[in-house]
Amino acid sequence: MMDRNSTTVTEFILQGFTEYPKVQISLFAVFLVLYLFTLVGNMVMVVLIWNSPQLHTPMYFFLRHFSFMDACIASTIAPKMLLNLLAESKTISYSGCIIQFFMFCAFTDVESFILAAMAIDRYVAICKPLSYTVIMSKPLCIWLLVGAYVGGVVSSLIHTCASLRLSYCGGKYVNHFFCDLAALMDLACSDTSLNELLLFTFGTIVEAFNTVTVITSYAFIIRTIVRMRSSKGRLKAFSTCASHLTTFALFHGTILFMYFRPSSNFAMDTDKMISVFYTLIIPMLNPLIYSLRNIEVKDALKKLTRKNIHPL
Repeated sequence: MMDRNSTTVTEFILQGFTEYPKVQISLFAVFLVLYLFTLVGNMVMVVLIWNSPQLHTPMYFFLRHFSFMDACIASTIAPKMLLNLLAESKTISYSGCIIQFFMFCAFTDVESFILAAMAIDRYVAICKPLSYTVIMSKPLCIWLLVGAYVGGVVSSLIHTCASLRLSYCGGKYVNHFFCDLAALMDLACSDTSLNELLLFTFGTIVEAFNTVTVITSYAFIIRTIVRMRSSKGRLKAFSTCASHLTTFALFHGTILFMYFRPSSNFAMDTDKMISVFYTLIIPMLNPLIYSLRNIEVKDALKKLTRKNIHPL
């Protein structure tokens, strides 16, 4: 039953990182640079893959959407965060808060599913190379991508709908720089046990499904690579997986540390720093990981650059 003293909350105040204006200006400059690099880097990857015929393969099909998700995650959080670092009023409407949480949760889960689809693609490419073009057909890739989007949206809808039942008893101050579920539950005066159960249950299902998919795929990949007679072939096979494994480790390692550690270890200031890591820093690093470690991407970038410099 809802607390009788609860009132309808129409807006929240995001407390952000600090109250000191000079520190806020410094943080604004740092986060603005991070956001611009994130946005430009990922959109360059999207455009590069779209305009380069040699990158029209299943792996880069998934990578294009993965980069788009990185840009979406950063754009869901960064603009409001940057505005609040300069503005005196750090409010966000209740509906805006719910929409921000829904979009962040959906984009993050979609990205997680795409990483699993990329692992399946690497498994087929290395373990079944002769059947690769037949198995990883365009319809299958589309269905895997549709499944990733549907899974992410459904998971986000469940958490968002559950958050709508929370009451806040007039509390407005959210101890975070965006509307994260953990911060909203800390602010709520109603029972949050259902939200915690759903977060743990569906978070575990999504993480377990995607992690098991990746680990199983790479178990078969490693077995196949070990059996290769050519050292050059083994090196090439490992190099095609290195970027994906690095991205997977950074993404899931941060998410697991953030949401699946014991509740007694939660410290909101620490959580804010971790949140910056997976909303801005990791999305900024992903294009670098895939461009610096991938010969095909570097070659495509050189060709596109030459084409723009010498259009004729």
